[in-house]
Formats: sequence, structure tokens, C-alpha cells
Amino acid sequence: MRLERERAAICATGRAMAASGLVTGAAGNVSVRVGDLVAVTPGGVMLDRMEPADCPVVDLAGTVVEGERKPSSETPMHLAVYASSDAAAIVHTHSTYGTVVASTMDELPPIHYNTLLLGGTIRVAEYATYGTPELAANVRAALEGGRRAALMANHGGVALGYSLDEAYENARLLEWLCGVYVRAKAIGEPRVLTEEQLAAVVERFGA
Repeated sequence: MRLERERAAICATGRAMAASGLVTGAAGNVSVRVGDLVAVTPGGVMLDRMEPADCPVVDLAGTVVEGERKPSSETPMHLAVYASSDAAAIVHTHSTYGTVVASTMDELPPIHYNTLLLGGTIRVAEYATYGTPELAANVRAALEGGRRAALMANHGGVALGYSLDEAYENARLLEWLCGVYVRAKAIGEPRVLTEEQLAAVVERFGA
């Protein structure tokens, strides 16, 4: 079976996503790229009930090269991101706080310095119907400039990584940042870190 290890890892990540509340039911999707092949979650399957053989393998044009199930409807978005980034894995979530922010704001401002771990201010990609080339283009634009995560208007979030573990952790961090913002907003107006404050953190990271 091609990409057997990666397909098994996708299943493990799907179970972790469901357990942590990053997705519900068959929502959300995961992919891993190895060279010119991409293993991806199948469409319409509960992420916590997948088996490795359920996960199809496609080429970079989206053609299925192995697997009986149809790829996730968001496969065009995954492939568009791979074409324009150095990511080796992508995690797409429908998490609660991420979707709240994605449904109300144009960006998630940096109220915590860990925003820098995702490349800076989190952009919200313009709304487009799921699974369309328009959505793929919008997400790719929101990730420009080395961003490792973005939100999708009225939809959810997407996170990239050099590995599947990193992509999953970036998705968790994105949801945490959104949760902090939403809860802070319930108390008052969140303080946003300035460019100077963020620059000082970048300097500290490099120390």
C-alpha cells in the first residue's frame, strides 16, 4: 500500500482532532505530501473511524492513484497550498473558537506573542463555497508571506507543518489563540501587541 505510514498517521490525527474538539463528525480533513503524492482523508467518513485503506492517495493534479474512496472535497485546497508553500502536511478544522472568529472578523490580531509561531497576524480568507477553486485561491492568498495558519470565513481554520505532528500542533495553537481572543473580548477590549513588542519577541526567539 502506497504511503502506508502516512495514511496510518492521518487516521491517528483524525482521532486526535475529534477527541480534542477540533472537528465533529466527518467535518475537517487532513493530508500529507510525500514527493509528488498526497495522502488525504476520504470524503464523508468520520475522522475518528477511518482506517489507513480508507485514505486515498492522489497526485499533484488531484488524480486518484490508489484507494477506493473519493478524496475529501477540500482536496483542491490542499493541493493549492502545497503548490505555493513548503508544507508537508495540512490540517483543516471546524473548531468552535476558530469558526467564531472566522465568522465575525477579517483577521485575528496578535494579542499573544505565540501568534508569531504561526507567522504573525492570522488572516481570514474570503468566503467561498467549500471544495471550489475560489476557496483554494482565497486560502492560498491568506497564507502568503510564510503564514503557517489561516482562518476561512464562516468555515473553519487551516494549519500547515513540515510534518503532520507540526500541522496538528499548529491547528491546536490556532484554536487556543482564537479561544483566548473570544474569552478576552467577553471581558473587555483585548490589548493588541504592537509591532515593536512583537519585534522584541522575535529578537528574544533568536537569542
